[in-house]
Amino acid sequence: MTNLKRSAFQAHPFHLVSPSPWPLYTSISLLTLTCAGVLTMHHFTNAAYFLFLALATLILSMALWWRDVISEGRAKSFILRLLDFNLTLKTTKVITTEEIGESLINFKEEITPNSIYNDKKEFAYYLAGLLEGDGHISLPSIGVTTLNRVLNPRIVFTSHINNLGLYAYIQSQLGGIGRFQLAGANTVRYIIGDIKGINIIVKLISGKFRTPKNKRLNDLIQFINAKYSLKIPESLLDCSDLNHNSWFSGFTEADGHFGVKIIETKPKSDTRKRSVSENISLRFRLDQRSFDKPNNSYMLSVMEKISRFLSSEVKSYKIKPAWTEILSVSVQSITKIEFLIKYFNKYPLLGVKRKDFKCWEIVYYIMLSKDHLTEQGKLRIRLIVSEMKNNKK
Repeated sequence: MTNLKRSAFQAHPFHLVSPSPWPLYTSISLLTLTCAGVLTMHHFTNAAYFLFLALATLILSMALWWRDVISEGRAKSFILRLLDFNLTLKTTKVITTEEIGESLINFKEEITPNSIYNDKKEFAYYLAGLLEGDGHISLPSIGVTTLNRVLNPRIVFTSHINNLGLYAYIQSQLGGIGRFQLAGANTVRYIIGDIKGINIIVKLISGKFRTPKNKRLNDLIQFINAKYSLKIPESLLDCSDLNHNSWFSGFTEADGHFGVKIIETKPKSDTRKRSVSENISLRFRLDQRSFDKPNNSYMLSVMEKISRFLSSEVKSYKIKPAWTEILSVSVQSITKIEFLIKYFNKYPLLGVKRKDFKCWEIVYYIMLSKDHLTEQGKLRIRLIVSEMKNNKK
């Protein structure tokens, strides 16, 4: 790629007017016209020729300037589309390096990442699962826009502000690439929009995707190969055993839910024909939209693989307002929960879901020892459920 084309790239989707040479050319034409006019009035030889030449140059530069103004106006629909996109991001602000550094220190104090993530391959699987669950690959059209500018692609992770420490840790593991934005009060975005950073992360996660987002990843690879004359091979869909890597931990970090359900004792009444006994149960649930709009693909095959991994089945339900179909895989039996606990202890969660899992695990062992049948055990479980609710704030 030529330097001229490289300079046309911008790492953001906001509208900026292209630099114009016409103000300078018009100023020079005006100066020439003034000088030629003075010389003509003083009857200098051939000064009139320079006067008409300067006038023609002024008219030409003004015409070309207005041509660009009109061209800019014709790009209105493109600009409005970008503005609309930015408005949907809500108001954003940059998170300072001091805040990021403090979050990283707190993260390392609360959790010493398991040595398994010191393995670059396992870290890559975790990152791939996290990106497929909580991430988005923003890919502009190949070629220049109507404003003669090429927009850079972006890889964006979106999560709750409580996960800032996790993403600060990920940034440190990736060599400090990317930047952070705070959208609203509780949403943090980790954005990788420079070619160096995108190249690093693409090479790391390539071949480790399992969902239709792999198609989007290959579109990104094709884009940067074409624009930067690279030769990154396409990413093949990963079909390996889920039990042998940390992909599912990263995916759970984004879309998993650890729940503890407490049913209180309820006696018979006029509206209740049977009494209800007190009951405590555990449940792990993973939900996904059945149709992935950005990739025009269905998620059923992926959810079926996850259901087989968890020895469960895929169920579906619909949510308002558009009655979108949601695919859900859940685990409730003690034996299946034991399998999950072993998995997440081998491939630990690192974000706020880690706190939920640890509380969930404690309740599991209380139930395993039958202590949940005692008053002391019930009280302890209620306190744990209260703590899990606080984790979400």
